[in-house]
Amino acid sequence: MGILSREEYHRYLEADRRALGITRSRPRLSGDEVWKFQRLLRAVEYNENCHRSWYHRPGRSLLFVRFHLTSIRLGFTIPPHVFGPGLAIADRGTIVVNSSARVGANCRIDVCVNIGTTAGTDTEAPTIGDDVRISPGAMIFGPITIARNITIGPNAVVNRSFAKPGITIAGAPAREVPAEGTIEPSDPGASVPSGRGLA
Repeated sequence: MGILSREEYHRYLEADRRALGITRSRPRLSGDEVWKFQRLLRAVEYNENCHRSWYHRPGRSLLFVRFHLTSIRLGFTIPPHVFGPGLAIADRGTIVVNSSARVGANCRIDVCVNIGTTAGTDTEAPTIGDDVRISPGAMIFGPITIARNITIGPNAVVNRSFAKPGITIAGAPAREVPAEGTIEPSDPGASVPSGRGLA
């Protein structure tokens, strides 16, 4: 995974723009903070992979400072080289992602999400497939694999792999739930009404 050419850089930018549902070609001078962050993220990825010569070092450093300051302002801890093309960050707010995680194309991620490692390790992080939607408050951690086209419900705690594509998972700990309906009230996870609250 990663941006390895200028053409691929522009492909990522276009995929992200479409995923965010934006029709303009450039961000507005005022506003569009999340889109601006995502464009900075892709610029950092492109420059780290493709502009490695010594004379590019000052430009890379300046770009990373801008990226770092924007991350702090929006509450994001999202490192480069994690998300595939078509990333859609739903809104500003706390999102923490470990640099060892790998997330496929067309991920939609909401606020207060944590994608992390097993306690006491730095690299045992999730691998998440394409077309995954991560709802507010979800925690996903450990050396697990999430299949493509999965919806992760609000406040889910996901600490095991789910290999079946196209399902909805929710609860704490997470388990598969019907696409229509809710988790039983006796379940320790939160109720997830169908079609509401899912990113």
